[in-house]
Amino acid sequence: MPTVQRKQPHTMSQSRRLSALLLVSGLVLAGCSEDAPPPAPNAPLVVQPGAPGQAAKTLPGTAMPSVSEAPFTAADVLFFQGMIPHHGQALRMTSLVPSRTKNRDVTLIAQRISSTQEDEMTQMRKWLTSRGQDVPSADHGHGAGRLMPGMLTEEQFDRLEKAKDGEFDRLFTQFMIGHHMGALEMVEKLFAASGGQETETYVFATHIDSDQRIEIDRMQQLLATMGGPLQ
Repeated sequence: MPTVQRKQPHTMSQSRRLSALLLVSGLVLAGCSEDAPPPAPNAPLVVQPGAPGQAAKTLPGTAMPSVSEAPFTAADVLFFQGMIPHHGQALRMTSLVPSRTKNRDVTLIAQRISSTQEDEMTQMRKWLTSRGQDVPSADHGHGAGRLMPGMLTEEQFDRLEKAKDGEFDRLFTQFMIGHHMGALEMVEKLFAASGGQETETYVFATHIDSDQRIEIDRMQQLLATMGGPLQ
């Protein structure tokens, strides 16, 4: 049976909009045509988008080929196993906020990140466990070992821990922007390795991509009001 090929998040929007437009157009044409024979009672219909420049076709549901669920891959496993310590460090960073700043904007973005990534950590652990894969600890990637993209070095984390007030606000924001950009790189590598074909992995990875892009945009605006990044 054929398997659906997933695409990277930033390449999906145009094709999905086109498919949606063709789908709606096909439904309207099918509903308004006086010459088309009425479907059998309760018979499922599927609108098949045509090629560019061609009309959509209305087919009985039985005429469509079945689509099998793609299995998870080694790339999926590595993605989740790497994202857990990546999220773990982000949570260590947000845990510093209450004792080091009273900046409301920094506090709010840190709370959003904490809430979102704690939930995502739970999902990732469940995904790995349900597939019989090893679940790394949240601090697995922190230290002298190889860091995931965007993760702070020990020296950077020490600098953040020692900072206070305005200096902390700027360091936290610029470091978290880089941390989030590392997560986007991990999503990109997942799809480049032909991972993310399994539905659950695809949905999770595209959620990470869209959610962290929103947070990056907000933090970049916030950092600009603080005078930009520190050296």
